[in-house]
Amino acid sequence: MSDATPSTELERAIRSQPAELTRLLTAPIPHQTVERLRQARRIWVVGTGTSLHAAELTAMMLHDAGRAATAMSSMRFVNWAPPVDPADALLLISHNAGEETAYAAAAFTMAMDAGLRVVPVTRRGGRLPEAVETVERERSHTYTVSYTGALLLLARLAHALGADSYGPEVLARIPPAVQAAIDDPGTQHIPQPERAIVLFGEGPAAVTAREGALKVREAARVLAEGYDVEHLLHGSAVPLDGRDHLVALTPPDTDGLVAAVGRAGAAEGIPLTTVSEPADLPPVLAQIPLTVRLQLLALRFATERGTNPDVAIEGAWADEHLWAIGMPPGFLSS
Repeated sequence: MSDATPSTELERAIRSQPAELTRLLTAPIPHQTVERLRQARRIWVVGTGTSLHAAELTAMMLHDAGRAATAMSSMRFVNWAPPVDPADALLLISHNAGEETAYAAAAFTMAMDAGLRVVPVTRRGGRLPEAVETVERERSHTYTVSYTGALLLLARLAHALGADSYGPEVLARIPPAVQAAIDDPGTQHIPQPERAIVLFGEGPAAVTAREGALKVREAARVLAEGYDVEHLLHGSAVPLDGRDHLVALTPPDTDGLVAAVGRAGAAEGIPLTTVSEPADLPPVLAQIPLTVRLQLLALRFATERGTNPDVAIEGAWADEHLWAIGMPPGFLSS
């Protein structure tokens, strides 16, 4: 990326990540927050959009700590509630502290009313009580640093709960890995597709595929899709052709399926780029710098297309009544 002054809030946020992640390596996490999760029988990890992707990776990190953790969307948790118990905990990820995300607010309210142990993960200065705070409120609609910052803090929580592979010496490798991704993203030669860009990976990289696709959609208004590699193979790849572009993401590739599906796509005449994260990190943590590489792809596409990556939700999609559906009455009004 150029050293010139950032021209958009998105670029500024992307470039801020090494410093913000370094700060968050030692940001205080209250002991009672860790204990609230340690004492829980099960942990429900809930979010919307980008925060749902963070929830999915967090559940994987909590599995590494030997904890029963399930990720789901805020709306599903509220409207199609699983059987919860007061012995459970809700780990709610919401950068805007539920103020703009109605079902995140509803999940918080419902869990509090049910007596669950609730741990919100929000922006700095959010109004949810006893929250783990990440970064200042993002100025771009295309969220970046709040996502990577939340993941680093959540990795610290997972380590405190018993995930030995996320110790301080490992987490300290993340900021320089992110800086390396910014300096050389490895996505510079991916062209804008004639029709769609399709990202895919295995396990945690499938989450990154969905997050990367969301960033490309928001920032550049390009049709982008993110898939688990098995799901892509089982029918979803059928309509793809030379007008599209496949992007294979690793690590991981446990059985070689990611590489094999990429070869099959290339044999069908679909352009293919493989983006691999070289940092010496566990596969879940490797998604942080890998995601930054895709953030930069979205920024480049936006620049080339002349779109404003800082304003994604507009027109009828921004109607305040639409966004208020599901909001609990009087949420945070006091």
